[in-house]
Amino acid sequence: MKKVYLYIRVSTDEQKKKGYSLPEQEERLKNYCDFHGLEIVDIYREDHSAKNFNRPAWKRLLSILKKRGKTKSKEEVKVLFVKWDRFSRSVEAAYAMIGILRGLYVSADAIDQPIDFGVPESAVMLAVYLSIPEAENLRRGLNVLDGMRRARKQGRWMGAAPKGYVNRITPDGERKYITPKPGEAEIMKWVFEELAKGVQPAEQIRREANEKGLKCERNNFWKLIRNPVYCGLIIVPQYKNEEMDIVDGQHEPLINKTLFYRVQDVLNGKRRPKTTKIKASEQTLVLRGVIRCPQCTRMLTGSGSKGRHGGRYYYYHCSCNECKFRFKADVVNNYFEREVMQYSLRPETGELFKLVVKDVFQSQNEVEWDDRRDISRQIEEKEAMIAKARQRLMQDEIDAEDFKIIKTECRADVRELEDRLAELPAKTQTMKTLDVLLDRVVTKFMNVQQRYYNAEPHEKRKLVASLYPDFVTFNGEQHRTPRPNEALEVILLINRTLNGIKKGEKSSILDFSPKVARRGIEPLFQE
Repeated sequence: MKKVYLYIRVSTDEQKKKGYSLPEQEERLKNYCDFHGLEIVDIYREDHSAKNFNRPAWKRLLSILKKRGKTKSKEEVKVLFVKWDRFSRSVEAAYAMIGILRGLYVSADAIDQPIDFGVPESAVMLAVYLSIPEAENLRRGLNVLDGMRRARKQGRWMGAAPKGYVNRITPDGERKYITPKPGEAEIMKWVFEELAKGVQPAEQIRREANEKGLKCERNNFWKLIRNPVYCGLIIVPQYKNEEMDIVDGQHEPLINKTLFYRVQDVLNGKRRPKTTKIKASEQTLVLRGVIRCPQCTRMLTGSGSKGRHGGRYYYYHCSCNECKFRFKADVVNNYFEREVMQYSLRPETGELFKLVVKDVFQSQNEVEWDDRRDISRQIEEKEAMIAKARQRLMQDEIDAEDFKIIKTECRADVRELEDRLAELPAKTQTMKTLDVLLDRVVTKFMNVQQRYYNAEPHEKRKLVASLYPDFVTFNGEQHRTPRPNEALEVILLINRTLNGIKKGEKSSILDFSPKVARRGIEPLFQE
């Protein structure tokens, strides 16, 4: 009685779609052995892909066969399976394994697709039986690849969700998507915000993020912070003749695109945020690193010296050995405190300032917005030319080659126009951004006295630096600066104008922005 080993294999997809199951195969193989009088030595079952022979159950079976081969037994045994696709779905791997088994005096055969290896023509049938499963695998792979590529072009994330997101499926079970994961999403936002500052290295930020609960290895972390999925974009990789593309995703972004590209600039070394190496930690040296020497224009530093009675006295002085300038810290601090306290602004000043700036900004950018309209019109015209050419092609007025030339030229023009359009400011978004910036400026300068009075030393230093963006030269009695804060200058001009109105004087702001100034000032005349 011939001895046989039964090999039973399924994969998840086949078990679901084609009805292959381990018990069903086992029953059929046992019935075949009973009918032909074959002795079953052992049965090996597994749920594994047949793309190669790196399968647990098959490895155990092959190990047993090799041990038997070492006994130099020439008694032929068989490995039986239902079909050849249970054995392998790779022609190359299948032939290699058949050769190995033949060297061990073992033959392989399928009960539904039997092969008589004694007949030379049977090699053709074996090739057919082995090539069909491989072709099915290749076709399935191409279908999956095409489906994933179409999904990416539609803006869908494919695969396991990145850190900060979690995979979800629609209630009808038809579509998978990603959505922000509570906890992780906030950590990833914090990561990008910290990276954009450019103060700490990425590795340090990763460690702090892990302490917050992110749990991310170094290599994966670098891939994450380079991935535009967090700003709502999906990468469509290059494939055959198609170039790589980036499309808007259907998922909710964690950060905006501006922040993402700012982080990329920091990582690429293109952006180095301005930081100061000087820390004004002492209460009396709050302006160190802000004011310059009147002689050599170097930045004044500060230090303290011990008096003869044990007291400590602080001075601002130049770091240059040739300059002998030295000013008492409390005198300088009191001087700039009085300067700041002079900014007494009326409540209406802030709102009128915003109206004036927006009016001037709109008038200065009207040309760019007109250019946007012109470019948008040109893009529509090019798209219409392509549509018209397509219609003429369908009516046989032009041939396919002419249509291809027209389409290629128009598409090239459209890409160039779209690039030019992307460089021009969008009016709606620009005005929203301007509103945010103006609110920030007004909030900062309208309460400058109270903010300075209640601020910590380092905050006072930042406030003075914002009032004088090009630093200040101080000679012991008065200060001078090459360029004052322009926004503050406009606010002070408006404030002086409003104070003049109360006194019945003419408004100089009317010459600055006549349309908006009148609209903002006229209600004040009616008080």
